[in-house]
Amino acid sequence: MTSLEKLTLFYDGSCPLCQAEILFLSRRNQAGLLEFVDVNSKQFHADAVGISCDQALAAMYAQYESGGLIEGSAVFPEAYRRANLPFLAWVFSRKALQPSLRHAYRFFAKNRHAISSLFGPPALYLVKITASKARS
Repeated sequence: MTSLEKLTLFYDGSCPLCQAEILFLSRRNQAGLLEFVDVNSKQFHADAVGISCDQALAAMYAQYESGGLIEGSAVFPEAYRRANLPFLAWVFSRKALQPSLRHAYRFFAKNRHAISSLFGPPALYLVKITASKARS
């Protein structure tokens, strides 16, 4: 696992479902191979990354420490690999699933605020409650 390059995920911090995913991944980030930047924050530097805030809000982007960018559904297996979630990384990296995952992700990205208003608060609550029980 330590041979993996560090990956920075750019996410929409105003989206509760996105927040839940980032919180979940951050708690699994034992090896420190993931970093997280809210594209709505002052930490996001469009010129340094090579994508605008609007582009980053239109699709999930991640950047390898070496500078390479990946986007959309391709981000998830890489993030899950670094979060030590091998089964999810394997599922999200299956070539046969890529067309469906790309379409599903595009739909989600366009409608994330509506979807997130329904599913985001419960997902965020579950991630927080699970984390607090794990600490107890």
